[in-house]
Amino acid sequence: MLFLLGEALESYYGPFRLLTSHIFLASAAIVLSGLGSWILLPRFTARLPRDKGREFAVANEAAVGKPTSAGLVFVIIYLVVALLTVPWSLEHAGVLALVLLAMLAGYWDDRRDLSEYTLAATDIVLSFGAAMLLCRNGVQIWLPFTADPIAVSAWICVPVATGLIWLAINATNCTDGVDGLSGSLSSLALVTLGGMLYFVLGHEDISSYLLLPHYANGASWAISAFTMVGCLIGYLWYNAYPSQLLMGDAGSRAVGLLTGVLVIASGNPFMLFIVSGVLLFNGGTGLLKVALLRFARISIFKNVRFPLHDHVRHNSGWSNSQVLVRFALLQLTITMVFVVALVKIR
Repeated sequence: MLFLLGEALESYYGPFRLLTSHIFLASAAIVLSGLGSWILLPRFTARLPRDKGREFAVANEAAVGKPTSAGLVFVIIYLVVALLTVPWSLEHAGVLALVLLAMLAGYWDDRRDLSEYTLAATDIVLSFGAAMLLCRNGVQIWLPFTADPIAVSAWICVPVATGLIWLAINATNCTDGVDGLSGSLSSLALVTLGGMLYFVLGHEDISSYLLLPHYANGASWAISAFTMVGCLIGYLWYNAYPSQLLMGDAGSRAVGLLTGVLVIASGNPFMLFIVSGVLLFNGGTGLLKVALLRFARISIFKNVRFPLHDHVRHNSGWSNSQVLVRFALLQLTITMVFVVALVKIR
């Protein structure tokens, strides 16, 4: 909306041209969403549902009774700020609608405890919808160790993107069990994806120099990423240990869906494993363990508790703060090393 306003008014008053600057819009998005979350979250805390704790989770009693589903508040803030700052397109409008639906499904689960199968089916439908929006006409992707972009048809892109987005949703959700952990790791992932989409893939000269495809809408996707980062910053102010409130499924499912969408928008499916490697290892391996045991009667990782943050707290005696700092340091290291390798070794 602001972008269109700037285009319409810049001929009448030059400073309105600022509203057409993507870097200005990205900065404004972070400030608006961050302040919105920081100001509004405590005002709605009393109206949020209360956490019931997670069975078998380490120290789950500490979460019982805390306000949860804070995602209901900060995702709505994200949607409002994104509508204001992200240049409009069909893809962005569709993704915003899907983020809203993911938040509502998560909020309903926070209140009613939906079955695992209902949630899994809902996530698949939302992931498929997002994949159709981004891949319906096929895409150009770039891969490690290859210099030329590869054209991928919708028949291949849609199922692969659906699986990646579904994995991002559920890994993010499973990691939401330690104060500040899911929000911090998601913020690192979104900052990395936003930086790649804005400064590399969205910049024609830099992408050409690095032999990467140039995505004209890369800067717009970056603004969307930075908008959610601002929301998570405001949320983490209250979720830092010891937390005052929790994001719940309303937040984790929406954030996970957006992360998966931005990975597909970046044109490289391996980006999910680089920017969210710790999230995936922490939560995704638990999903694998349960799926193999339940559907194939294959038992693996018998002596490992999942999510992994429960294992290190229970078996290694890590405190919540140690889990947060060490997992974040691991993710930072993975991101710095492998993003450089992914971009340069081609």
